[in-house]
Amino acid sequence: MSTKQFDVIVIGGGPGGYIAAIRAAQLGFNVACIDEWKNAKGGPALGGTCTNVGCIPSKALLQSSEHFDHASHHFAEHGIEVKGLGLDVAKMLARKDTVVKQNNDGIVYLFKKNKVTFFHGRGSFVAAKDGLYEVKVTGATDETISGKHVVVATGSSARALPGAPFDEEMILSNDGALRIGAVPKKLGLIGSGVIGLEMGSVWRRLGAEVTVLEGLPTFLGAVDQQIAKEAKKAFDKQGLKITLGVKVGEVKSSKKGVSVAYTDAKGEAQTLDVDKLIISIGRVANTQGLNHDAVGLKLDERGAVVVDDECKTSLPNVWAIGDVVRGPMLAHKAEEEGVAVAERIAGQHGHVNFNTIPWVIYTNPEIAWVGQTEEQLKAAGRAYKAGTFPFMANGRARALGDTTGMVKMLADAATDEILGVHIVGPMASELIAECVVAMEFRASSEDIARICHAHPSLSEATKEAALAVDKRTLNF
Repeated sequence: MSTKQFDVIVIGGGPGGYIAAIRAAQLGFNVACIDEWKNAKGGPALGGTCTNVGCIPSKALLQSSEHFDHASHHFAEHGIEVKGLGLDVAKMLARKDTVVKQNNDGIVYLFKKNKVTFFHGRGSFVAAKDGLYEVKVTGATDETISGKHVVVATGSSARALPGAPFDEEMILSNDGALRIGAVPKKLGLIGSGVIGLEMGSVWRRLGAEVTVLEGLPTFLGAVDQQIAKEAKKAFDKQGLKITLGVKVGEVKSSKKGVSVAYTDAKGEAQTLDVDKLIISIGRVANTQGLNHDAVGLKLDERGAVVVDDECKTSLPNVWAIGDVVRGPMLAHKAEEEGVAVAERIAGQHGHVNFNTIPWVIYTNPEIAWVGQTEEQLKAAGRAYKAGTFPFMANGRARALGDTTGMVKMLADAATDEILGVHIVGPMASELIAECVVAMEFRASSEDIARICHAHPSLSEATKEAALAVDKRTLNF
């Protein structure tokens, strides 16, 4: 029996995998992409965690909950009267599912447009022979295909708490958190991970009492601490209860709810009783079932695929990208690596600059940053200048009625090169893009300060933060 042969086989159809497949096809390769995600009807659901149970559905619910929050608390100040406000959670979830399906279908269309052959099932290595890799597709019908290059893009899975496995009914990962059928009276969160915080924000806005238990002594330790403190102030004001420095003990789950035993920062025993519990303590590389041993693919002690700076694995012509390798577990980082690997296979020089990958937390206020934090610069002994500008002094933010937060810019003390930008406030996720561009072009804070920004716009806060580096803000 002859197997179908391809130039490039991509295992995984998440943001890294499907983008790698499309870029490789654009470069003239005959490409296959294997993905096992299923929709409710058992059909393909391309897009991985991001599209199905991560970035996309969480943003859909965040938007819905924001509308409800505005109608409940903020419309009145605009002179808009709302009588008999109601909430249909089933309809809200149905809208979220529609948004997800549109994205799933969009990738199917892109595969057809770019002539990528799609296989629905789980991809695993069989053997390496004659310069080709045999890969088995286990799905509705099993088949084996072969390819010269293989790109492993199998993503990551939510890390479970020892002794408290996910049942997605009471103890929830990001998956279950996106499918809660009614607003819980009390919702608990273990870990202040990004998706957990975002989901906590959704259900808090819809009326749940939300408590976050975080093991670390600082809130959002990876974020610039001035920005993190500003965000925490806003979350506290909203009624999100955040308890730091806790040590979680036994978690007991029943049909009535979940009980979490923990010791607080003072070492005192406490109990948290909630209706539902979301676990958000990070993610683990998804390499189970890959059958890496069949070809001798090297994994590290955490189960991630070992790669070099160019995403090459321990095997010739086998590459790995995204959450399954080192580096930040971000959809856009996976996409960049997918493009870079496809171009490297074509003999080009693909490029990913880890220092200019933006990070975003889509809470309210949004938090976004790129480059280094003030803490990192201090630890490295780098001389820097800092400039901040509050949204309170921005005309567009006042008109929006959303003046929480600030833009903070850090620049080299001698050269004025921008080293990091940190934003907490309205539309931070969009504002950060200008800063990524600036840093990618090695811009100085003076460059941003001298560029004309539209008035009134939120982006003026970025310009003003750049002016603040030189202590010459015009509006504050």
